Amino acid sequence: MVAGGPSDYRLKMSMREGKGCGMGRLSGKVAVITGGVSGIARGIVDFYVAEGAKVVVADIQVDKGAVLEAQFPESVAFSRCDIRSEDAIAATMAMAEERFGGLDILVHAAASVDHKAKFVDLTSEAWDDGQSTLLRSHVLGIKHAIGPMNRRGGGSIVLLASAASENFSPAASMVYVVCKGAVLYLTRWAAFELAADNIRVNAIVPGFYATPMWGQLIGASKDVADLMPAYLDEMASGSQPLPRAGKPVDIAYASTYLGSDESAFVTGTHLAVDGGLSIFRPSVPREKVMAYLETAKARAEADIQARDR
Repeated sequence: MVAGGPSDYRLKMSMREGKGCGMGRLSGKVAVITGGVSGIARGIVDFYVAEGAKVVVADIQVDKGAVLEAQFPESVAFSRCDIRSEDAIAATMAMAEERFGGLDILVHAAASVDHKAKFVDLTSEAWDDGQSTLLRSHVLGIKHAIGPMNRRGGGSIVLLASAASENFSPAASMVYVVCKGAVLYLTRWAAFELAADNIRVNAIVPGFYATPMWGQLIGASKDVADLMPAYLDEMASGSQPLPRAGKPVDIAYASTYLGSDESAFVTGTHLAVDGGLSIFRPSVPREKVMAYLETAKARAEADIQARDR
């Protein structure tokens, strides 16, 4: 194949659409991907399947999980998993062994942004709920991946942090920022402790991504939040050096590399996939961010109304 020719172009376009490159970079591997029915994690699921992996998708959205299983009946198993529950996390890791014979990769991408209280309004219950989702779940995911990975001779753990923990956003919350910052240090400690077991641990640091999570921030319904990403590119253009929102495929590329044998000598790293946000975040007032989100919400609501007529 001649570089730059028509076949090369089609290959690149297929990859940009999140279909993977079909080279089997993850053939024979079994992965657990949390939050995998939507957003960034859904893009990772599509890529992993295209690259030959068997995937257990852990999420609380049962209807979307059923759709994924039907789409990839030989490659995907759905586990209803509330990541705040240690029992649910343990059962998900066990499913990987029971259904597909082992566990090689854990991608912990599930999160929530619905933790907006300021210090003066924060309750201990709100803090506990936030950190159980955004930090403790990472700890428990690592804990329960160790046994299955040891039985395979090692593995790769990929944690999703956030550029907001290093370069604050006016739309972020204290709970989210602090917990995501702790994920970066957790990555380094886990990489150090588990190196002797041939278990690698790395973090991906996303920047601004057009995902349904933004809808959570302003209380949009799930249906509306799912449509909002189509209207968020304008918001991204003034929020980071590269003038577009990140797409799930951007994280999928990085996650595939970190999950594959190509990164066999890589551990304890923080890989920024953030459009340059970690080097510079333009000052965008919170009011303007919220205005962008409300506009995207209104457009998504209009789409649903038009569809239902």
